[in-house]
Amino acid sequence: MHLIHRKESFLLFLGDITVLLLSLFLTLLIRYGHFPSMWNIQAHLGPFSILFVAFILVNFIAGLYEKHTLVIKNRLPLILLNVQIVNALIGIAFFYFIPIFSISPKLFLFIYLIICLALMFLWRMVLAPMTEPRKLQKALLISDTEEADELFNEINNNTRYNINFIKIVKPSEDSAITLNEISNAIKTSNISLVVVDTRHVGLINIIPQLYKFAISGVMFFDVSKMYEDIFDRVPLSLVGETWFIENMSSASPKFMYDSLKRFFDIIISLIFGSISLLLFPFVIIAIKLEGKGDIFSYQDRIGKYNNIIRIIKFRTMTVANDHGKWGSVENKVTKVGSFLRKSRIDELPQFWNVLRGDISLIGPRPEFPDPVLQYAEQIPYYNIRHSIKPGLSGWAQIYGQHAHHGIGVEETRNKLSYDLYYIKHRSLSTDFKIYLRTIKTLITFVGR
Repeated sequence: MHLIHRKESFLLFLGDITVLLLSLFLTLLIRYGHFPSMWNIQAHLGPFSILFVAFILVNFIAGLYEKHTLVIKNRLPLILLNVQIVNALIGIAFFYFIPIFSISPKLFLFIYLIICLALMFLWRMVLAPMTEPRKLQKALLISDTEEADELFNEINNNTRYNINFIKIVKPSEDSAITLNEISNAIKTSNISLVVVDTRHVGLINIIPQLYKFAISGVMFFDVSKMYEDIFDRVPLSLVGETWFIENMSSASPKFMYDSLKRFFDIIISLIFGSISLLLFPFVIIAIKLEGKGDIFSYQDRIGKYNNIIRIIKFRTMTVANDHGKWGSVENKVTKVGSFLRKSRIDELPQFWNVLRGDISLIGPRPEFPDPVLQYAEQIPYYNIRHSIKPGLSGWAQIYGQHAHHGIGVEETRNKLSYDLYYIKHRSLSTDFKIYLRTIKTLITFVGR
């Protein structure tokens, strides 16, 4: 699955570059009414190459090179339109506010943006789907979890995969019946791939008897690994003691990675923390004008190894420091606080927490102590997320849904599946991806 994603992303990247270059060539052709000269091409290619880099970066931030699951496919037209609007604004600002180039393409830029928009929609909506694999592998899914049903629907309803599940076999109490059903399905449906829940108690005695099919050319794949590859999160129903033992090494210290991450935490926090100080007077005045109360809110949260840390934020509620005990006092979000939350300005003081080392820029979101106690009781392996330092932004904040200022077990269970994925796969490249996607979160005021 990782190979499918890498090929897909690389193909989409090459296609986007081709569209950008072709749009430039067609614009020159239309604008001047004849085949463009080499001098004309070079004069425009220089400045537009800088724009191309910005456009590709916007595409990346918008998620256009991520796995094209059903969710992404359904939202693709709107994503493309929003991306092209942003790219148009970048192009206008580039040429009109940075007049350092020999060309001043007012009409030219307008024509280019129209052509680029049309070609990008043609490429992404019509041509790119035609490159998806047509020959389907017949597959069998053996599991009885909700995640298995989710995997079945994603695979069978998305043409980007070259797999088609013929059926789901749900293990019964009688292993002989289950084995017979699996054997018949493989033989009668010409199955070439079997995706199986290797940790299912009812399949432990059956799996060794399936080796004969592997010898005959049938491939076997673990359902949890396939689920991770497709959805970028860990299926919690498939997490058990075995998974815990196999993957807890991922939470152990990584000296080189941890050192570089700490270095980036300090440098980035110093830069953006210093810049953010320019906003502090305006925020303080706005908070004071709305009513009496503290400027800052100090909150106890759970940090690495379940240690208590105290984070600092701008006050966004009528009572600044209620220690997260919602409902114990009448506490409401203020009008100024609502804006500060949506814009994430309320979290700017936390750069100080990053510099102190309480939290990182990237990591699981630190929770209040009381909810953590409840989550740890109701959600198995919840405290694994405290094996690494929490962060201002993280994999779960970018991709998952989570409870905010309240106890939400199901939302937190969903968030934990993303936190575990990050703990298992964390790296500088993963952190960089989160940095870029956080930019989108900040711009669009989502992900709270």
